[in-house]
Amino acid sequence: MTAPEHRPYGGTGGTGNVSTRNKAVTFPVEEASVAGLVAAYLSGQTTARRVTQAYLERIAAYDKRGPLINALITVNPHALEEADRLDALIKATGQPVGPLHGIPIIVKDNIDVAGLPMTSGFQGWKNYYPPEDAPLVKRIRAAGGIILAKSSLSEFARGLGDNIISVVSGFARNPYNTAFATGGSSGGTGAALAANFGVVGIGTDTGGSVRAPAAHNALAGLRPTVGLVSRTGMVPLNSVRDTPGPMARSVTDMVILFDVIAGPDPTDPATARAEGHRSPAYPAELKKDALKGARLGVLRQIFRPAVTDPRIIAQFEITLAELKGAGAEVVDPFVVPEIDSIPRPPQTPARFKDDFTRWIAKHPRVPFPSVKAIADSKLVHPLHQASLDEAAAARPVDEDPDTIEGLKNEQRYRDAFTAAMDAEKIDAVIFPTWAQLPAINGDRNTQLDAEPKPAPNAGPTALGSGLTFVASSLQWPAISVPNGYLGEGLPQGLQILGRAWDDAKIIGYAYAYEQATHYRRPPPTVPPLADPSRARSSLHGN
Repeated sequence: MTAPEHRPYGGTGGTGNVSTRNKAVTFPVEEASVAGLVAAYLSGQTTARRVTQAYLERIAAYDKRGPLINALITVNPHALEEADRLDALIKATGQPVGPLHGIPIIVKDNIDVAGLPMTSGFQGWKNYYPPEDAPLVKRIRAAGGIILAKSSLSEFARGLGDNIISVVSGFARNPYNTAFATGGSSGGTGAALAANFGVVGIGTDTGGSVRAPAAHNALAGLRPTVGLVSRTGMVPLNSVRDTPGPMARSVTDMVILFDVIAGPDPTDPATARAEGHRSPAYPAELKKDALKGARLGVLRQIFRPAVTDPRIIAQFEITLAELKGAGAEVVDPFVVPEIDSIPRPPQTPARFKDDFTRWIAKHPRVPFPSVKAIADSKLVHPLHQASLDEAAAARPVDEDPDTIEGLKNEQRYRDAFTAAMDAEKIDAVIFPTWAQLPAINGDRNTQLDAEPKPAPNAGPTALGSGLTFVASSLQWPAISVPNGYLGEGLPQGLQILGRAWDDAKIIGYAYAYEQATHYRRPPPTVPPLADPSRARSSLHGN
């Protein structure tokens, strides 16, 4: 299915064929919150059209021009029409459609949005238009959200190191320091929200692809327990671990989005496991004193000095003092004796091939409709070619020894963590989200032999320094929340890991920490657009 009028927008800073007429924008959108915007719509202080227009103008100024953030693949050409419809409803009823009424939202481009291309970062799919919205997108629209843009990602969410590797989009730049990467594979959503191209956004997380960009872009980002949010309409990487996740500039906004997208879906059997585990209202779980009495275990086993940037360790020591100041009881160190002896469960080619084949069967119009067809096309990024060739040749998943052994090791991980947490009466486990600064951006998106340079003073694991593998291997929830900045101006993240279905608990801890510290600040490379007529209003913070 092709629709030429809905083309991905180009590299000239434009927004495709989205009109940018009526440029008089009277409302500051930088760092605006969900609740603040909805209140402003209800009071008549501004409209969804004006706010949407303001974000479109920021995208036009900064994504493909100026600092070249390069966070987006496609801008919705009907965004202003959707805003007009929502404004008319407010005028007619005086009530919002839902909690996301008129909120411009960024969606990672491996999730189906009807009327927009879905590339998954693969150039062979640039003209593929899914026939319907993914269930989570339907929930967003029903709550009044405006899908403003689709964001860049590593091809098929197969992130290498911590950058975006895609022929379609190239690498995105970190708005806090454009010499550095954004984190992957949801780095487009991360950079877009940090740069104030939208209000909230959706990423996906298999091995850390929500939490890494959240840490590197001063955002809150949640990897939910698998099953809380439907994966239908999302290109799979590893169905055992895959989950969409909400991202935002504040925990409150992240939770408002999470509350909308969490729910059952008969087309994703994993969501049936969540019955009885969902909170009836996740925003109601946010309490500033949530850390009082909480026992938090510090998992130093995974961020030892030999593999962790010393500045990250130093900042984390400050974080521990802040957590104690907020009332937490810190168990330091918290030790899981078996963690060093259990092999890290891999994401196997056989699992990817099996999951991808099932997804293709439900998307019969997609070009290159098999892993082999994609690998044989030679249209993938050179750094992905070998792994896709391997996946194309993989044996059936239920006969693959690596996959079978990996599932056993994941259960061993869960048993070990459960026993250790029970023994110490640990409510949640804490550690940095990332052990190193993000990689320095290079030209590996165009050169086969190009490798990213490690960050200054980086340890020996600079390109494999994600501490996100723990939650992914456990299939448990984890959240990253800003916990400071380092010398290059780059944000860092505190990661809070909970047991399965403890999403509300760890969200509460993250909120209490955020409210005690308020580390989020806007990046310097994408300032408010110069317009002295803009009225300054108090729409910020939560």
